Amino acid sequence: MANKRAKVRHRSASAAFTLVELLVVITIIGILIGLLLPAVQSAREAARRLQCQNNPKQLSLAMLNHEQAHGFLPSGGWGFMWTGDPDAGTGIGQPGSWSYSILPYIEQEALYMLGSDNQPPEQISTDQREGSVERDQTPLSAFNCPSRRRAIVFNRSRNRKYNNSNNLPRAAGLDYVANSGDTIRYSGDWARGSAPFDGNGISLAGAEVAMAHIRDGSSNTYMLGEKYIGPDQYFNGLDDGDDHGIYEGHGVDTHRWSAHLPAQERPGEMAWWSFGSPHSGSCNFAFCDGSVRGISYSIDLEVHKVLAHRASGVPVDVSQF
Repeated sequence: MANKRAKVRHRSASAAFTLVELLVVITIIGILIGLLLPAVQSAREAARRLQCQNNPKQLSLAMLNHEQAHGFLPSGGWGFMWTGDPDAGTGIGQPGSWSYSILPYIEQEALYMLGSDNQPPEQISTDQREGSVERDQTPLSAFNCPSRRRAIVFNRSRNRKYNNSNNLPRAAGLDYVANSGDTIRYSGDWARGSAPFDGNGISLAGAEVAMAHIRDGSSNTYMLGEKYIGPDQYFNGLDDGDDHGIYEGHGVDTHRWSAHLPAQERPGEMAWWSFGSPHSGSCNFAFCDGSVRGISYSIDLEVHKVLAHRASGVPVDVSQF
């Protein structure tokens, strides 16, 4: 009996881990996790980037459907003092921007109609003001780059009040902007009936740009792209190009220009006039044929300007970029 107990004790002692062995196992597990984590993060970012490529694809197709229905691409609206009006039709009569005009073409007709009061834009009712706020506070995933932020409502510290809306202390975010050309000019309060706002892009205040006006070719002209937002200001509404509503008329929240190169976002840096992205290497752009390409941050500036000009007359091979 004693010999059997001794054998059992010997067997148990030999099966146990020593402290050193346990530490070795823990170390190995830690190393494996350290090796796997970057790969997992890389795979997740690849999936987010793919979704970010799909978003401008869907938005550009909506703009093309708008052009087929009305004969022109969505106008830029009346300037950054205005938001969308469901009773104002489309084109230069619509105070809201391109992002508002395409809502019926991304299956958001009910959202588009919020604030309807059967009155012309200049006659602004309480229903219109309240409906505009509700619309701006309804996030849409198609408008957000998943590498940057989810489709949520967040603070707008400047509490903007449009001419046809109540104050906006909170709003959803817009991460994609229409191409307004190669020269930075935008309107605060475009006067209806005045000349179209100067610009050579595809969405401007007071202008109705048709596909026939894109003489450089639809596959050689930007339609929309990702917009630069300071990473420190993703959620506080303090970036000058991301501080208001997502349907406001022609301004830096909804439009950008190619006067400067697209840039990868960096903490502490602002570029509210430029295209840009959180992605490494390139920024996603949708072209006027509905295709989406990643444009390198190191693209030649003159080529970048040509791609934003709808009728530059300068030949460009976009396959090189």
